[in-house]
Amino acid sequence: MTELTYITAEEAVKCIKPGNRVFIHGSAATPICLIDAMQNRHNELYNVELVSITTLGDVDFNHPGCRESFYFNSLFVSAVTRGVVNSDNGDYVPIFLSQIPQLFRKNILPIDVALIQVSPPDDHGFCSLGTSVDIARAAVETAKHVIAQVNPLMPRTHGDGFIHIRKIDALVWHVAELPEVDYSFEVNDVVKKIGYNVASLVEDGATLQLGIGSIPDQVLKNLSNHKNLGLHSEMFSDGIIPLIESGVINNSLKKLNTRHSVTAFLIGTRKIYDFVNDNPAVRVMEINYVNDTSIIRQNPRVTAINSAIEIDLTGQVCSDSIGTYQYSGIGGQMDFIHGASLSEGGKPIIALPSQTNKGISRITPFLKEGAGVVTTRGHVHWVVTEYGIVDLFGKSLKQRAKALIEIAHPDHREMLDMAFYNRFENKQIVQA
Repeated sequence: MTELTYITAEEAVKCIKPGNRVFIHGSAATPICLIDAMQNRHNELYNVELVSITTLGDVDFNHPGCRESFYFNSLFVSAVTRGVVNSDNGDYVPIFLSQIPQLFRKNILPIDVALIQVSPPDDHGFCSLGTSVDIARAAVETAKHVIAQVNPLMPRTHGDGFIHIRKIDALVWHVAELPEVDYSFEVNDVVKKIGYNVASLVEDGATLQLGIGSIPDQVLKNLSNHKNLGLHSEMFSDGIIPLIESGVINNSLKKLNTRHSVTAFLIGTRKIYDFVNDNPAVRVMEINYVNDTSIIRQNPRVTAINSAIEIDLTGQVCSDSIGTYQYSGIGGQMDFIHGASLSEGGKPIIALPSQTNKGISRITPFLKEGAGVVTTRGHVHWVVTEYGIVDLFGKSLKQRAKALIEIAHPDHREMLDMAFYNRFENKQIVQA
C-alpha cells in the first residue's frame, strides 16, 4: 500500500461550496472534528444543506451564525438537532429507515460531500465505517467528494462497512473518543417492570430486534435463562454483551446470517465498541438489508421491541413527535413491526410507560393535534406498560380501547373510561 497523505480538517472542508448538500455520518461515528471545521467556515458559506440521521457528541447546530449558513434537513431527529429542525433553518423528512439509501442512490437527495469517520486502513487499504454502516454506505458510494476522519479508536467491524482509501478524497487523522451513551441511570421501578413484562413474551429461539433506551436494556437483563436467541436488529448496545458471552444469544436458529449477530449501527459505551472490534461474530450491515421486511420475516419468532410517545385508544402509535414538535423520526419501527408480524411466531411489541414524568397519560383518547402516526392501528399487535400486556391484533375498536384502558395508569382510567363512553356508547347515528 502506498504511503498515505493526511491533511488538516480545515484543508479538507475547503471543498464544500455554497449550495452543496453535505452528508454527516451519524450515531457514534459522528465526525465532530470535520463538522467543527465546516462550521468555522460559516462566514464563507451559505445555503448549505446538511442531511443525517442521529448525530451524537459535542456539536452545536443551533449557533446563530451557523443557522444563517446551514440548513439541516434531518432524516431522523436527535437531541443535538432537535432545536434547529424545529426552527426556520431546518426540516424533517418522514421516511422508513430502510428506504433512506434510495434517496441517495436514486438521486432524490444527491450528495455533494460526505463527512464520515472510519478506522485506519488495513494492509490492503480498506477502512471500516465502524459503528455506523446503516445509511452511510450509500452516501459514500454516491457522494461526489468523500472526506474521512481516520480515528484509531473507531472499531473495525465486519459486514458491509469496508471502504477502500481510493474511494476517499481527503483523509484527516484525528484521534478522539467516540460519543458514548449509557442508559443505566434511567432505570427505575417502572422501567424494571416493563422490562420484565416484555421479557415474558420472548420465547426460546426468538430473533430479537431492540430499539434504543433503558427499556430494551432492561428486557435483556431478564433473558439470562433463555436459550438459542438470535439477534437481527437495526441497532444494539452494551446490554447484548453478557447474553452473547453466556451463549444465550448464539444465533443458531436463524435462517439468515446463522451464528452471526446482525445490526446496522451501534450506540453505547466503549465496552460495546471494543466488543465489536474485529469480531467476525457481529456483522454491521446496510440498513436497506437489515430493515428489509422480506429479510426480517425469514428469521424465526422475530420479537421486535419498540417504544412510543403516545398511543390512542384505537391503537394508533405516535413515536416521532409531540404534537407538531418533531422529537425523533419514523426510523425503523415500522420496518420491524411489520417484519415481525410476518415472521413465523413473530411478536411486534410497543413498550411504553403508562404516563410521562409529569403524570400525563401516554394512553390517550386521541393523539395530540399534529402528531404523526408511525405505527398504524392496522399494524399494531402487542402493547406493554408496567401495568400489563395486551394483544390488539384482530380486536375491534371497542375491544382494543377496553384492553388499553386496563394497562393504563390507574390515575387516568376514569378519564379514559369517560372517553370510551363518549366515543362508543353515546354515539348518534351519522348519515353520510
